[in-house]
Amino acid sequence: MSVTRLNMELDKPACVLPDQYQWLTSPADGVSRIPLEREADESGHTSSFVRFEPGSSFPPHSHPGGEEIYVLEGVYSDEEGDYPAGSYIRNPPGSR
Repeated sequence: MSVTRLNMELDKPACVLPDQYQWLTSPADGVSRIPLEREADESGHTSSFVRFEPGSSFPPHSHPGGEEIYVLEGVYSDEEGDYPAGSYIRNPPGSR
């Protein structure tokens, strides 16, 4: 399912209610997402909820526009450390 240009008219309000959530599979096994805002499929600016099944991960990849992560449940881990529920991480443009 393509979600290109989802809620990217930043001069207009956007709202995604819980009964509208649709988990979509990602290119990585065991990882699914709810797109909230997206500039283009698999590139550009994006905001989404991401769910990782136990033992799943994303392969190394770059974030030309940076990335923001808020951990709702469990622990998010990357090469910099382990982040428990409630953690907020922001990586700058060009991060990997």
